Amino acid sequence: MELKEIKNFLHSKPGYLKEGGKRLRRVLLAKGFTSTIAMCKEAIRQVNAERKEEALVKRLTGERVLIYDIETSYNIVKAWRTGYNLTIQPGDILHERAIICVSYKWLGEDQVYNLQWDKNQDDKFLLEQFIEVLNEADVIVAHNGDRYDIKFIKTRALKHGLPMLINYPQFDTLKVAKKKFMFNSNKLDYIAKFLGYGGKIKTDMSLWDGVILEKSQAAMDKMVEYCDEDVRQLEKVYQDLVSWELPKHHVGVLNGATKQTSPIAGGTNLKHVKKVTTNRGTVKHIMKDKDNGRLFEMSDTNYRKYLLVQ
Repeated sequence: MELKEIKNFLHSKPGYLKEGGKRLRRVLLAKGFTSTIAMCKEAIRQVNAERKEEALVKRLTGERVLIYDIETSYNIVKAWRTGYNLTIQPGDILHERAIICVSYKWLGEDQVYNLQWDKNQDDKFLLEQFIEVLNEADVIVAHNGDRYDIKFIKTRALKHGLPMLINYPQFDTLKVAKKKFMFNSNKLDYIAKFLGYGGKIKTDMSLWDGVILEKSQAAMDKMVEYCDEDVRQLEKVYQDLVSWELPKHHVGVLNGATKQTSPIAGGTNLKHVKKVTTNRGTVKHIMKDKDNGRLFEMSDTNYRKYLLVQ
């Protein structure tokens, strides 16, 4: 097991950081992964340093935003012929699709982490680790995440009997792109290039064939590289789109402050932009968080309370 893989495991299961190198090696061996005590100790040292940096980022930003992407295998089915308008019944599935790998990073950090299915193409161990990562996030970000990624993750977790939270606050860049803009294409590759970024790594189905059918390590390495770059591109697109959507939750309240703070960063450096009403006469106030330039809504009651302490 490579050092990077051990670190990914520790980031998802931080409890083992206190167990030491010998204990960690025994745990990995029990799961079928080989490593040395020295490598386990080095992984623990590096992850402890990285987690201190993560804690600093959270104090500065007020929330932990997880950027992620998954790559999945295709179903292997039996069919009598090729062509259009074919009916493939569930009983025709010879091998169910699964999660090949997942790449993720925390907003504002450089490191991209990656988890892969095991040598038997089983994604249970991958899911055990990534679910713990998901549970640490305040917001998760994916492209088409609402309709695909998180639902597929939950489906595979159900298959393996793994518990997950019922809901995850998610910023779906595809949904925001469709709702707020009129791009020529809503694909991540197009939007990233439209905004001046490099776009996705070019690939084709032969890469999936190499990973799934041939079990090629070279193909898997390329798949991981492809997935990692998707996450980097997604982070850039998210940072451009996030200001066009209302925040998913209230960071101020999340961190113990009152509702009269910014839901984006939890501060009180606010500017009143506009008073608006609903068709039923409910008054709301459009506010601007001057620390980051983003807009949000505040109820009339909370706005009046905010004025009292200014």
